[in-house]
Amino acid sequence: MGDVLAGFHAAWEFDSDSVLIRYERGIRTPKLFQALGERRIPLEAVAGVTLAPGRRGTVVLRIEPRPGADPLMEAAAGQLKDGSDPYRLVLPAERETLAEYYADELRALLTESGPAERHLVSAPATPLHFKAYDGRASFDGESVSFRWSWTGASSAKWKAGDQSFPVGELCGVEWRSPEVFEGHLRLLHRDEPASSPQADQDPAAVVFGLGYGPVHESLPFAAAVLAAARTTAPVPAVASAAVRRDPADIADRIRHLGELHRAGLVTDEEFSVKKAELLAEL
Repeated sequence: MGDVLAGFHAAWEFDSDSVLIRYERGIRTPKLFQALGERRIPLEAVAGVTLAPGRRGTVVLRIEPRPGADPLMEAAAGQLKDGSDPYRLVLPAERETLAEYYADELRALLTESGPAERHLVSAPATPLHFKAYDGRASFDGESVSFRWSWTGASSAKWKAGDQSFPVGELCGVEWRSPEVFEGHLRLLHRDEPASSPQADQDPAAVVFGLGYGPVHESLPFAAAVLAAARTTAPVPAVASAAVRRDPADIADRIRHLGELHRAGLVTDEEFSVKKAELLAEL
């Protein structure tokens, strides 16, 4: 079609095989939209198009993605609020007739339905990172790293040490919105046990909190990891080469380990073993 339909916070550009969604940048634009920038949605990823009345004299044009077609929506698992839904275009009510025209044009071009066998919408680009309540998470496209914070991480995570997960060892993610109770991001292993510990005790998870792991940072992160895990072959079990750490970092960790030991959160044996492991990294 080659036309552009502009609404609040976004504009849709219609092509013969896709819709390019460009999100505005401004203080009123949802932060998730600003983080996404723009997204091209292939029509093969679209199951349907709806038009419904909105709030305060608006109408809402929405693309309905096929289940499994978009890693962002798969990771979100229905937890996004309407205002942060990247597939909604809000328009003034007086543009309803125009919106209905584009909805009909799009429907006429749709040929696919049902769950998609693979991701059809591109995941957010890496590298990505965000600060969780108990650590920092980073993803470079090949591996996910968790580095625990002094103040937020549990003793279980400090005992386990900083974590690095090649995407070839992962089968997915579990994202629980920071806007609900017990929000977290958990990495799911291909050989995952039947049950997982609570997120604050699980070295494969980071915990969200007020101001930590916001949606516009943690959800694109989760989507990128999910997409990479689905397209990367499992990593064969091989011995990893030793990585030398910054001596100052090792000293800090031994000092904190000693604090946990004095507080009775780490046994004598655990303290000796973990201290030896840290010294071996020098």
